[in-house]
Amino acid sequence: MPVQARAIPYLLAGKNVMAQARTGSGKTGAFLLPMLERLDPQQDHCLALVLVPTRELASQVWQEAQTLCGEAGLRSVAVYGGVGYGGQIDALKKGAHIVIGTPGRVLDHLLKRTFSLKHLNMLVFDEADRMLSMGFYPDMRKMQDHLPKKKIHTCMFSATFPSSVMRTADEFIRDPEFISLSSDQVHVSETLHAFYVVPGMDRDRSLVRLIELENPASAIIFCNTKSNVNYVSVVLQRFGYDADQLSADLSQNAREHVLQRVRKGTLRFLVATDVAARGLDIPELSHVIQYEPPEDQESYIHRSGRTGRAGASGTAITLVDRGERSLIERIASNYGIDLRERPLPSDEDVQAVVTQRLTALLEARLRERDNLQTERSQRFLALARQLADNEDESAIIAMLLDDHYQQLLHAPLIPPAPAQAKPQPEQRPSDSGRSRRRRGPRHRGNNPRSK
Repeated sequence: MPVQARAIPYLLAGKNVMAQARTGSGKTGAFLLPMLERLDPQQDHCLALVLVPTRELASQVWQEAQTLCGEAGLRSVAVYGGVGYGGQIDALKKGAHIVIGTPGRVLDHLLKRTFSLKHLNMLVFDEADRMLSMGFYPDMRKMQDHLPKKKIHTCMFSATFPSSVMRTADEFIRDPEFISLSSDQVHVSETLHAFYVVPGMDRDRSLVRLIELENPASAIIFCNTKSNVNYVSVVLQRFGYDADQLSADLSQNAREHVLQRVRKGTLRFLVATDVAARGLDIPELSHVIQYEPPEDQESYIHRSGRTGRAGASGTAITLVDRGERSLIERIASNYGIDLRERPLPSDEDVQAVVTQRLTALLEARLRERDNLQTERSQRFLALARQLADNEDESAIIAMLLDDHYQQLLHAPLIPPAPAQAKPQPEQRPSDSGRSRRRRGPRHRGNNPRSK
């Protein structure tokens, strides 16, 4: 495979590498095959650590490690959250040479001292862009405290290199060789174009599922009409997203308020028509989502061109029904766009992704609690078991988890109100409560500082 042909010589030479390659391009073999020569199966220590963003990918890489490295005597184990520790601890104590896991669970094992990185030789970040976007950045920073002081051979593989990944790469990797299979630039400037065929009466719910799955750092959602702009913005707001609209019907004051949030980068989702969004330049816009295909072909180029600017990568997504599919395919053909159809995610797909995200966030928060806080929480263990065992009352737990998830990933970032010396006499308590609304923590998009 091309990525293997380019990367393996560097890895065999022990050089740090940042390699850009799409999913399914053979990059797993690119970092596993050199381990056959670089790792000594006679040792009973963790010699290579592969960090991945999801339990599914951890399992997939582990299976490939079994196939490629097992006969050479290299033992491997997959460690990830959401399952018990027992089997993982047994494999680690037997001296697994290759540990593949999500950052949160790997950090848990390090803190429990069920294994050590003292003898580590190789460190691999697989799908580094996704790990940063899913909120694992703090865990990866804490994990650095457990790395040996010696030089570690480090590799970073990613489907894209957004600017946020490039800004933080030097915190994890030193003097890397850059390998890109699509351009000579380190910053991959391409935009990924994709479309989803959605049921005509389920377009709004399909949009919500895609937002949950993609978890964009920021996006413009284009509609063809003002009425659809209003409808979509209301739907997103009702689902708890930080969204606002921009259309010709807005008053000047309302328009200026929205534009101010856009310029400051404090609005996550802007829903707009082509006319309303004309002239807007939002830096580092990660996604353009077309709620419906444009009425003319040139508009597609203008819409999708708002992401992937200034050397960054971006994603342009279009929702079409069966009758609109031929239209979007003609646009792609006329402009030579590599347009890919993706299967529409189901509710079960979304449930699996948000479960992984929330589990990682909750595990990270649990690790931050001190002994007194841990002791205090023991008061509620019996209640937690009671609620979990009672099907009717389990809705209470689901509500709490949903509220916590929305606060962490979808709470609006509102600039703090100007400080007041003291409230006015006629001010009511409810008003003062609103004025003291504080900014909540954010875990969204590709900005690791927000994790």
